[in-house]
Amino acid sequence: MKKFRIMVAMSGGVDSSVAAAILSSEGHEVVGVTLRLVPPEISSDEGGRCCSIWDVEDARRVASQLGIPYYLFNLRSDFTKHVIEYFVSEYSKGRTPNPCVVCNDRIKFGSLFKKAKLLGFDFIATGHYARSVCDPRTGRMKLLRGVDRDKDQSYFLYRMNQDQLAMTIFPLGNLRKEEVKELAISFGLHVFRKRESQELCFVVGESHGDFVARMNPAAGKEGPILDEWGKVVGTHKGIAFYTIGQRKGLGISSPKPLYVKAIDPSRNAIFVCEEEGLYGKRFTVEDPSFISWDEPPEGFRAEAHIRYKSSGSMAFVSLLPGKGLMVELEEPQKAITPGQSVVFYDGDEVLGGGIIGSVEG
Repeated sequence: MKKFRIMVAMSGGVDSSVAAAILSSEGHEVVGVTLRLVPPEISSDEGGRCCSIWDVEDARRVASQLGIPYYLFNLRSDFTKHVIEYFVSEYSKGRTPNPCVVCNDRIKFGSLFKKAKLLGFDFIATGHYARSVCDPRTGRMKLLRGVDRDKDQSYFLYRMNQDQLAMTIFPLGNLRKEEVKELAISFGLHVFRKRESQELCFVVGESHGDFVARMNPAAGKEGPILDEWGKVVGTHKGIAFYTIGQRKGLGISSPKPLYVKAIDPSRNAIFVCEEEGLYGKRFTVEDPSFISWDEPPEGFRAEAHIRYKSSGSMAFVSLLPGKGLMVELEEPQKAITPGQSVVFYDGDEVLGGGIIGSVEG
């Protein structure tokens, strides 16, 4: 088996630790790297979430156990610019962004990828549950769902390009979470009991709404809540605290439950409706990115996932003038949310995706 020089992105969790252990056990020259991302003036990194000082120490200890070199890369400036500022800007516009998609695109497979190439590594590797293969017919790289569908993270990786996929290894793609934990024990890694972080790594000790309002006070300004006929039915505490489909926290008395249907930052207003008003079938897509083609066909069918963990719906996707897309779902979906990513699949293959724009109903 040919041996390679591989940079492994180590978060301090069990998944990336096992990825490093697998590659090291195969005899590759493995170097562990942890990314310092969140500036202390924005949010404390001592809160025990992803990228905290405790995670750094866990990653360093695993690297020591494996006998591999370990480094800490400071990417705080890039993370602030591309992830935090984007997150605040999108919420301030009444949209709901997915920062993990942007972090993978601009940081892990952007800034880190460039560093790995500059330093002469053959590959980078991560603990994502996803797979990549080369199509022998076309020579193109494909991104596939991970074997463990419950843990599959291909949704977050749809913006990867051909060069990045060709230089990236996903050691966990063919494994299930239970197998990964068993491997962690067999390798003697102390992190096998570590709980996974499910929260935003840069928001500690406050809600995402409080964070956005702190960074941009205008997004925390009170405004009207309007029903579908434009009647004021309540007062919201700031558009940063709401997202499409939200029911809790509206403070409205109504015979039937009401949900956030739309957010209008120009009026600092939130519109609500009953549950049936949340369903839609048509929406536009901004900033599309494709893996399967350099230029997508003018129209294609795919399974569209409008958010992570959504069940997916068959859809027809067509090109709009410029770079946008129009998506027409076969079955209405609830709470299609501007700012979220829609990802297109053909079976297990990720075709590409983009950012949900306007929803037409």
